[in-house]
Amino acid sequence: MGVFTRSMVTFCVLICLIGIVSASSVIPSATTYVSNLIPGPSSELRPSFYLLHGCPLAVQTIRTAITTAVLKDPRLGASLLRLHFQDCFVQGCDASVLLKDTPTFKGEQNARPNANSLRGYEIIESVKAQLELLCPNVVSCADILALAARDSVVALGGPNWLVRLGRRDSTTADFNAANSDLPSPFLDLDGLIAAFKKKGFTAEEMVALSGAHTIGKAKCGLIRNRIYNESNIDPNYAKSLQAFLPCPKSGGDNNLASLDATTPNFFDNAYYRNLLNKKGLLHSDQQLYNGGSTDYKVSAYANNPLLFSIDFANAMIKMGNLSPLTGDQGQIRKYCSRVNY
Repeated sequence: MGVFTRSMVTFCVLICLIGIVSASSVIPSATTYVSNLIPGPSSELRPSFYLLHGCPLAVQTIRTAITTAVLKDPRLGASLLRLHFQDCFVQGCDASVLLKDTPTFKGEQNARPNANSLRGYEIIESVKAQLELLCPNVVSCADILALAARDSVVALGGPNWLVRLGRRDSTTADFNAANSDLPSPFLDLDGLIAAFKKKGFTAEEMVALSGAHTIGKAKCGLIRNRIYNESNIDPNYAKSLQAFLPCPKSGGDNNLASLDATTPNFFDNAYYRNLLNKKGLLHSDQQLYNGGSTDYKVSAYANNPLLFSIDFANAMIKMGNLSPLTGDQGQIRKYCSRVNY
């Protein structure tokens, strides 16, 4: 895995700023291109995997489809990024989250953190269908998820990174692990640190990954206690959520609020600036800046968008390497929603 350090920030200013994403109605400025420049440890995953394994147009096909979809529906970008996260945090990056329940199989989609919450299954299945026509039985659903997450971030103005490829798809899912391993939006800081440590992430990497909340939305039911009962929230911000979301004291559980009300359709560091002003939407968001051990990192990202881009990109590379199936493990599913028979 390529790793950036703070000492490389100046270096990156010179050579990482090499990719410009075309402006559109949902992209207010150019994006920073961040790539893992330092070779990582030996791995069966490599960016050139499909160039060497019979599908040279796979990466471009996925990028085109995802970019088109996200520019049409910016919220989809957050949904696809979250799909990759929810997948990797449960038995590794193996597309287990895409498996639907059957009469004899219980998947992860209806686990408590995912039920009536995850989106984007259809676009992944659509991309898979295109790839099956282009190069049958070659591109895994797990790799599609990893690339879709990256391409969604880039489409919304965020950093780019090299995605190592060659994952295979699981034939199993883990409903219980989805309930136990996925971090809850109600966790305090110690709980967040513990949840990410379980997957091999430092507290600093947890803060970087939390920056994904610079895009996306959350339901009223997840924020009601925070906006009515918590004290570490800007009172005017709380009142605006109560009145204009609207998120009443009862009812309206499915009404949506932007995780970052400042620039909700642009991947930037505004999420951290909001935390400095006590405008974190979720309880778990504001816990990152609440007088605890991660305050300094939130401040650093709020004041240095390039540092956030670099650290986020590297944390995503690390996440994409969580327990992948490779070689003869698993399978290449024809349909992402079910195993091959």
